[in-house]
Amino acid sequence: MNVKAIVLRSAGSNCDTETVRAFGMAGADADLVHIRALAEDVTALREASILCLPGGFTFGDMVGAGRIMALELRTLLGEALREFQERDGLILGICNGFQVLVQTGLLPGWDDDTRLALTLNASARFESRWIRVAVEQETLCRFVAPDTLDPAGAWELPVAHGEGQLVAPDGSIAMLESRHQVVFRCCNADGAPTDDYPANPNGTPGGITGLCDPTGRILGMMPHPERHVSFHQHPAWTRRGEEREGIGLSLFRGLVEAAR
Repeated sequence: MNVKAIVLRSAGSNCDTETVRAFGMAGADADLVHIRALAEDVTALREASILCLPGGFTFGDMVGAGRIMALELRTLLGEALREFQERDGLILGICNGFQVLVQTGLLPGWDDDTRLALTLNASARFESRWIRVAVEQETLCRFVAPDTLDPAGAWELPVAHGEGQLVAPDGSIAMLESRHQVVFRCCNADGAPTDDYPANPNGTPGGITGLCDPTGRILGMMPHPERHVSFHQHPAWTRRGEEREGIGLSLFRGLVEAAR
């Protein structure tokens, strides 16, 4: 069965074509669709199994990262998104897409009263570099397997964000952890989750850098898996020995398999 994926773009998206390519490498039929075009005709969403909100700086992050895109999603596609979610559609938000999912309330969950925010990095700087992330052993996410690690024991992926620090009311983050909605954590060279800069680029407690909703079908993450689908994208590829696919491709493969 061919799995259909939509990569939703708008003004300011800049990782959309790479994300389409990653889905194609993972075996999906992926289309790049503008949010206004989808609002005019939601047929493509009804035919798709996966919806991805890629990285970038939608609408220039002019009133906060992802806020205008989230408003457009709620007002133009709210009903269609609810329908997509209720028929077990899978949603991935990467970087700016994660920020959009939080702004819409799709994370931590549309029916969850907990309000989260992704705010300015604790460093007060835009962070653009490679980091290491550990996959939670007990996570609800349906398409990320804890055993999909590289030989070093973690995923190595790039980040590029100025607003990635997860903040929430007292006790909310602990609640998300207890419900196994945490998917990824920034980790140090030993593979242990860390709050310490620079291994943790944004200062989120516990190094949390990826969350899913209570169904496990919606994932938001700050690192960019689409930027590590090829062996040669890693900055140290010439010293890594035998060629192998980039670890980010395993996420897209997991999505496609979960959608079959």
